[in-house]
Amino acid sequence: MAGGGRFMRSMSSRGNQHRRDPAPSRWSYRYERWMLTPAYRRLFRVGPPVVLAACAVAFVALDEGRRTYVTDHVNEWVDAFQHRPEFMVAELTVEGASDRLATEIVAALPIEFPISSFDMDLPAMRTTVEQIAGVEKAILRVTSAGALEVDVTPRVPVAIWRLDDGLRMIDGEGNFVASVQARSERPELPLIAGDGAKEAINEAMALFAAAAPIKDKVRGLVRMGERRWDVVLDGDQRIMLPERNAVTALERVIVMAQTQDLLRRDVQVVDMRNDDRPTLKLGITGTEEMRRLNAALSGAGK
Repeated sequence: MAGGGRFMRSMSSRGNQHRRDPAPSRWSYRYERWMLTPAYRRLFRVGPPVVLAACAVAFVALDEGRRTYVTDHVNEWVDAFQHRPEFMVAELTVEGASDRLATEIVAALPIEFPISSFDMDLPAMRTTVEQIAGVEKAILRVTSAGALEVDVTPRVPVAIWRLDDGLRMIDGEGNFVASVQARSERPELPLIAGDGAKEAINEAMALFAAAAPIKDKVRGLVRMGERRWDVVLDGDQRIMLPERNAVTALERVIVMAQTQDLLRRDVQVVDMRNDDRPTLKLGITGTEEMRRLNAALSGAGK
């Protein structure tokens, strides 16, 4: 029994020597800690595919024949995709423009249809259209029906500017709109002339508005010395306005015309440049009448 007891103790101690320790090893512990770190997980997830892709690119790039083969096939695939029927544009339409302006827009966009929408530079084309004199703003879009649509906001002319080389329509900001061959083409637009007239278009329009009571007599405005305006009336009459407060001075003349028939008399020039002393220049008939009046007053005085 004593011997049996020694045998059992010996077997028990030998079993304890070969028993596996459940605690992880040092490297196993470090590996598990690394895999619990987000940065290392992303590295192991992304790193191998990136390395394989880099190797494939290097394999192709280092050989000229392989590079040419891949490039040609990629270009063929891109070209076939871009020229699919749903991407083709077959016509050009212009909205919001007159026939004359639409013709200018079509001429400025020399496109050969059909064309792929991928081959059109819409921002550059819009810049080209907006450089046309009569266009204030343009929006270009490709419709689902396969048409290039140009939606135009045209410039609205407010006056005709007479120059030495012809007549030009300008908008409210003084921008050129279009040329006209004769004044009779746009009789509803007021006429301005002189150097610097378009830069003072706002004041000119205010003067035309103030001259509404005598608009049937007004032929136009002339900019004098790029500083002030003259109002030209029928019968070669002229109202010379000051540099400042021109609208007020014109309104004073209109009041005199309505109350004293000033503009129906033989008056050639009404000079309002001096606010304190307006001056009248009479015609031949008016001068003779004035002389007779002065002579009559002199005779009566004797």
